[in-house]
Amino acid sequence: MATNRNLKFNNLNVVAIGGGTGLSVLLRGLKEHTHHITAIIGVADDGGSSGRLRREMGIIPPGDFRNCIVALSDENSILKELFQYRFPEGSELQGHSFGNLFIAAMTDVTDSFEDALAESSRILSVKGQVVPATTDNINLSVRLKNGQLINGESKVKDSLSEIEELIIEPPNAEASPTAIKAINNANLIVIGPGSLYTSILPNLMVAGIVDAITQSKAVKYYICNVATELGETRDFTVGKHIEVLEHYLGSDIIDVIIANDNIGDIGDQFLGEAVQLNTNIKKHVVVSTDLLDETHKVRHDSYKLANFIKENYES
Repeated sequence: MATNRNLKFNNLNVVAIGGGTGLSVLLRGLKEHTHHITAIIGVADDGGSSGRLRREMGIIPPGDFRNCIVALSDENSILKELFQYRFPEGSELQGHSFGNLFIAAMTDVTDSFEDALAESSRILSVKGQVVPATTDNINLSVRLKNGQLINGESKVKDSLSEIEELIIEPPNAEASPTAIKAINNANLIVIGPGSLYTSILPNLMVAGIVDAITQSKAVKYYICNVATELGETRDFTVGKHIEVLEHYLGSDIIDVIIANDNIGDIGDQFLGEAVQLNTNIKKHVVVSTDLLDETHKVRHDSYKLANFIKENYES
């Protein structure tokens, strides 16, 4: 599907859009194939350590950014472990990770969240860059099909009815110029994996992001989750994920949908269920293989996923 076969994969400019655990899983594998990676991450997180820092310091929640910086960092660096260190119970810092506090402090020192990310990335020898979709402080709400309105990203998982509408405030949040530039220069744009309503779609609702993706000549992939999420995608098939994605992104923009076909019981230790792979998805190129992390069956395997992306692009 590649539009420019003169470029080897290790020379591609790759943009990965999402947030949460899913994006960091992807990045951990992708960095083995190219160092020209820009991760574009949403800023609506309001739970845990990130939410506390957001409320107390008025900064963009750093948690997803920390995870992605660590995913792109030198595997042998002890700083990676330090950034993920979480302070224990019984202290005033209980629940905070060192990396979140570091990014918060660096934001205060540089007076810029994007500069704080760049400095943190430099210290951890990151292969690529990590940028926010917007530097506006976004709040997320969802309206359910039963009419209920739920305010706050961290509360969406408690939804008991299917989501009808996603809302961000402010609705006119401006896209980061760095993010737009990366999309404009991309050869490959990868959306997902990650929580559909709380990690992926908030990026696409930032003014300018969808326009840039639409106008980009890059090949565009969507990575469907391997498992459903309670409160967000209960009973969703691959086709339903695509339907919701295209409601916000527009149709005929994604070139390839990548899905897992190792479908089975994900076990009692995880919520949700395996995402079923439709065989009758029209108007889309859907490619599938075993992408499952056998040790954590609600996640992709980083290296299976990255290898499959590379193979599909080069085919």
